[in-house]
Amino acid sequence: MITRLIRQVGIVVAGTMGRGIAQVFSQSGRKVILYDSVASQLLDAVQIIASSLDRQVKKGQLESRQKETYLQNIESVAGLEQLSPSDFVVEAVAENLALKQEIFYQLGNLCREEVILSSNTSSISITQLGVASGRPDRTVGMHFMNPVPLMKLVEIVRGRGTSEETLLVTREIATSLEKLSVDVNDSPGFVSNRVLMPMINEAIFCVYEGVGVVKSIDLVMKIGMNHPLGPLALADLIGLDVCLDIMETLYEGFNDTKYRPCPLLKKMVAEGRMGKKSGQGFYAYV
Repeated sequence: MITRLIRQVGIVVAGTMGRGIAQVFSQSGRKVILYDSVASQLLDAVQIIASSLDRQVKKGQLESRQKETYLQNIESVAGLEQLSPSDFVVEAVAENLALKQEIFYQLGNLCREEVILSSNTSSISITQLGVASGRPDRTVGMHFMNPVPLMKLVEIVRGRGTSEETLLVTREIATSLEKLSVDVNDSPGFVSNRVLMPMINEAIFCVYEGVGVVKSIDLVMKIGMNHPLGPLALADLIGLDVCLDIMETLYEGFNDTKYRPCPLLKKMVAEGRMGKKSGQGFYAYV
């Protein structure tokens, strides 16, 4: 298989998604080079990965010695240039086009010519990132779902220049991680967030307009629609800032008012109420 040649994987950066992606790659037996310019973020990431593996040990899904091996597979680095030995790279920075373009420009200059550069973006154009990288044929979207170790789906996003070989390698990698991959074409929000985020945004409008209280809205969707989690609780889990970034990408990308972010969402993000990660969103977390 082509994926046998993918022995070292670079991850940019060590946030919620980055550390989850690092964990699944380490558990696939690969060496992971986990980059972040913030030392505390790297330290937190390793501790959270260790805790996640501990839970697997307690459930009998993993042996203690395997846990130690997986942790040893992860190397934390503070310089982006230290990703240059990577055979495959996954970018997982914030949903900001300019930031991602800069990262892809640098990666395009740092990594070997044959290395595939993938983005975990949940809404931003892979075509634009491919142009920034200077290797559009070897640029692809690899959108993992949160929490990465538990969620099986990976959206593989084809940019305008993405080659068939790049898609094949990326699909094989997803399979090696025991993920189910689904191919989609490059469009704002792809499939997952083009469908999901307007639903979450509409639930927030229901709060904003006084149609129902938070718990009632979530119960309607959980009990009435058989969703495992209500849209407002899910928004808290994703991060309200991330939800806002995606809605703004959809709004700008389609120039359609149906994607207009709810004013309440904007207000909560401005106040620092980001959801579970900040301790306060539509629900309180202590």
